[in-house]
Amino acid sequence: MHHLSGLPHRCFHNLSSKYGPVLLLRLGFVPVVVISSSEAAEAVLKTHDLDCCSRPKTVGMGKLSYGFKDITFAPYGSYWREMRKLAVIELFSLKKVQSFRYIREEEVGFVVKKLSESALTQSSVDLSKTFFSLTASIICRVALGQNFNDSGFFIDQERIEELVTESTIALGTFTFSDFFPGGVGRFVDWLFQRHKRINKVFRELDAFYQHVIDDHLKPEGRKNPDIVSLMLDIIDKHGNEDSFKLNMDNLKAILMDVFLAGIDTSAVTMIWAMTELVRNPRVMKKAQEAIRTTLGHKRERITEDDLDKVDYLKLIIKETFRLHPALPFIIPRDTMSHIKIQGYDIPPKTQIQINVWTIGRDPSRWTDPEEFIPERFADSSVDFRGQHFELLPFGSGRRMCPAMPMGVATVELGLMNLLYFFDWGLPDGMKSGDVDMEEAGNISIVKKLPLQLVPIQHY
Repeated sequence: MHHLSGLPHRCFHNLSSKYGPVLLLRLGFVPVVVISSSEAAEAVLKTHDLDCCSRPKTVGMGKLSYGFKDITFAPYGSYWREMRKLAVIELFSLKKVQSFRYIREEEVGFVVKKLSESALTQSSVDLSKTFFSLTASIICRVALGQNFNDSGFFIDQERIEELVTESTIALGTFTFSDFFPGGVGRFVDWLFQRHKRINKVFRELDAFYQHVIDDHLKPEGRKNPDIVSLMLDIIDKHGNEDSFKLNMDNLKAILMDVFLAGIDTSAVTMIWAMTELVRNPRVMKKAQEAIRTTLGHKRERITEDDLDKVDYLKLIIKETFRLHPALPFIIPRDTMSHIKIQGYDIPPKTQIQINVWTIGRDPSRWTDPEEFIPERFADSSVDFRGQHFELLPFGSGRRMCPAMPMGVATVELGLMNLLYFFDWGLPDGMKSGDVDMEEAGNISIVKKLPLQLVPIQHY
């Protein structure tokens, strides 16, 4: 464990560079296999998907998911299968994602309007904050039916963003009892107050969810077709069925998945995309010309009908997923039976960590892997939807992220608007090579210093 100082994905990357793409670590009493090649990832996620599609149980994940009642962290079994089916059919189907399109378009429109005001004064804006505000606004409307632009919203946007950050830190917090079961682990956690921090975040999140649910339970509460309304309808419908009973804890656990993953990962992806574009003026110029030429001049608004018209933007997003996956590790898996990966025997109850950050930078798979070159995908069939194991921002197999269509739509629409309506400059005489690339985080990895850019109104 003394090897694991600093960011985990970089520590594991350094170890796998030395010891190979299938690496066994013993973290306390827990055997952890680190996978760092696309071939080994395919063996785990495709060949042996069913044998290793459960989840390890950690203190932080258990607390924030109401005892593993969500979709992301629930162990494999009949409960998870039912919840996954509910998510795919009811919550995140393509039809459902498209029904929320007007929300994404309105919220992106608000961002363009605010940036236009900053452009008048040529003042720099914190794009990191802008993107988190955008994704928080979209998710709060889609999932909770709560609009920040309505007066009387009971929690301000700043606090929502802080809560998301605190929650992801709590989810990724290392607790000694996760790796050293028994009294010793619990004592060390008590000494360092690890559980206290997790419990504090949980209490605030729980109160937030409860307030939203109480609003929806009022006679006029379910006027919007948001995810809370859908879940309450499902609870009413299936509440008395012995085979699949749902209650408020199930609903809150699903909200945790949508709220945390939905806000954080899309914002992080847009931050890294704009960071790379401003560091690579050639790519920025090419992207803007492609968008503006295709869509024409003097457009007042861009809609999701426009997203499939500009191929080069899609290449930029793929390259961002490759170099800067929001989650450098797929959510860890737990083996349920004995499997063999590249000749190595892996017993049941082994935790598997797949380092997609390392796979995306594998020099045997990618030419100039450290360089941001969207054109590498121009004549390539490689995509991020779980069928190509060298690019896995959403995972693959049974435990793949069910909300991928929602996340991708937000990222594409947000970036297309910012690149169409504005040119972008660096503040205070900075040059593109001066942009800091230091990372921060634990589960999700974001740019450590906020991305400050100056919007210049183009149209």
